[in-house]
Amino acid sequence: MNHRIFLLTAFALLTGGHIAFTQEEPLRIDDEAPVETTIPDDMLDTAVVASIVVTGKSENLLGVAPSASKGQASAEELDQRPFLRTGELLEVVPGMIITQHSGGGKANQYFVRGFNLDHGTDFAVFVDNMPVNQRTHGHGQGYADINFLIPELVEELEYVKGPYFAQFGDFSTAGAARFKLYRELPDNIASFSIGTDNYYRGLLADSVDAGPGVATFALEYYYYDGPWVQPDQLQRWNGFFRYLVGDEADYASFTLMGYDSAWDATDQVPRRAIESGLIDRLGYIDPTVGGNSHRYSLSADFQKTGDSGVTRGSVYAGTYQLDLYSNFTLFLEDPVNGDQFNQFDDRWFAGANVSHEFEGLIFLDRDTDVTIGMQTHHDWIDGVGLHKTSARQRLSTVREDDVYEASLSGFGDAEVHWNDWIRTQAGLRADLYYFDVDSKSLSANSGSEWDGIVSPKAGIVFGPWYESEFYLNGGLGFHSNDARGVTISRDPITGERVDAVPALVQTQGAEFGIRTQLVPNLTSTLSVWYLHSDSELVYVGDAGNVEAGDASERYGVEWSNYWRPTPWLYVDTEFTATDSRFTATGEEIENSVPISFSGGISVGQETGPFASLRARYFSPRPLTGDGSLESKDAL
Repeated sequence: MNHRIFLLTAFALLTGGHIAFTQEEPLRIDDEAPVETTIPDDMLDTAVVASIVVTGKSENLLGVAPSASKGQASAEELDQRPFLRTGELLEVVPGMIITQHSGGGKANQYFVRGFNLDHGTDFAVFVDNMPVNQRTHGHGQGYADINFLIPELVEELEYVKGPYFAQFGDFSTAGAARFKLYRELPDNIASFSIGTDNYYRGLLADSVDAGPGVATFALEYYYYDGPWVQPDQLQRWNGFFRYLVGDEADYASFTLMGYDSAWDATDQVPRRAIESGLIDRLGYIDPTVGGNSHRYSLSADFQKTGDSGVTRGSVYAGTYQLDLYSNFTLFLEDPVNGDQFNQFDDRWFAGANVSHEFEGLIFLDRDTDVTIGMQTHHDWIDGVGLHKTSARQRLSTVREDDVYEASLSGFGDAEVHWNDWIRTQAGLRADLYYFDVDSKSLSANSGSEWDGIVSPKAGIVFGPWYESEFYLNGGLGFHSNDARGVTISRDPITGERVDAVPALVQTQGAEFGIRTQLVPNLTSTLSVWYLHSDSELVYVGDAGNVEAGDASERYGVEWSNYWRPTPWLYVDTEFTATDSRFTATGEEIENSVPISFSGGISVGQETGPFASLRARYFSPRPLTGDGSLESKDAL
């Protein structure tokens, strides 16, 4: 994207926002002058006050939100959106694009803020307090598969953008999202869906009183063949059980989650094979690609409210496996056996989080909120590797390793309310990592390494004036690199000497934003942001080696509007424009999306008939650094 076009776009949006702010100030009531209203006794039984209960993205966050790009989506908003797959729940994050390739069993591909996130790197995802992104994963660093999530169990999706929040560390440079699951389901669920191409989905879910607490369970089965000549035969089981004791202030819960899936896939195919009539447009060359995966976890969460504030904590443990077969080049490298390969990941994981939010503190005679916390996460990977295969049978090993990776983090955050129109936020985060790699295929690539990083954060909020607030945020962040790249010394294919890469890569970000509710029932946010990464480091799982890219920078603008004029009508629009380049050469970053737009109209209430119409557009994106080759746009 031309820099001048980007600047003109940002200027136009900022100018439009300024015009909105210069409208006549609405009638305001002085807080210090109480107003009494008396309703005659004969009207008390018949008086009806019309109101609109606002939740989710259109909720009033003035005086609460630390940045313009922070927000949340309620269960009602999620219900109103038509979804093709579970991963699309994340598309409620403004500017987030979700897509899928090579079957529906593995993680989606994510695009946001100029990042082609592949399957999750640089965007952190959590389910309650349990991280989803997986480090040193067989299919890509930061792999975030949310197929184990049952959408109907999500009460709220919270999201932030940028490295400005001390509680988020690894993989959160572009942002982070947390799925908050129901403590107790509002209604029991028994549903069965059927669709074209052999689509079936069944769900049973309920919450029941059990002793001193509430037990919630859910069981989901999903099957889909897709439109392909060779059916996907994607089948997925999801199970959920939670037992919770307590109330909103003090509670403890225990949660079991289980996921098991298997699928076939239709990979990309040569155009000339279709044009020659060798295969159908929806046909295949290799009928044996696909995979299987499972994930089982146990977690416990608690909250305790005391005189000094609120203490929150969680512990979790689980097991995960992915067995994935792909073939992108068919018979290019091996005309006899073909180029199919297998990526394998088998691990146990565990972690814990604890934090305390101090309430009622005073700093320089000003009200101050302080939060401190610690986090730890451990991965015991009993086999992560890349193998050459034919018809899902291993022929040779490119690389195979056992890995132990651990992290310990501490963070603190302080928000000071200086007066009625200015508040500041300052945070600090420290992360310590340990990597231990035992290479089964090439002992020279074994080794261990320690690394640490400190990330300061800061923000300031002005307002509200005219039902509007102004935000300025900045901070340092990071993402970890694959442990195999940290200890590598020899190329696993050629045996040649290669350089190891840094374990932790620093990123920097800044953002200016506006949030306004000047127009009744309309929430608008505008943010102009900048991100810099010291290096685009990527472990290439498809090749079994590490590539260290140059430093990069991204900047862009995001404009979102959420309008709920009545309880039964909701309209939303989201526009993003981004420029992403390597710092040294000025070349464009491949697969970064310059412009995106999404919008929709939803009609209906919690019960009764409903309808939703949505559209999503993203512009052509560069496939080469010089921009000479681009993808097509999509609507």
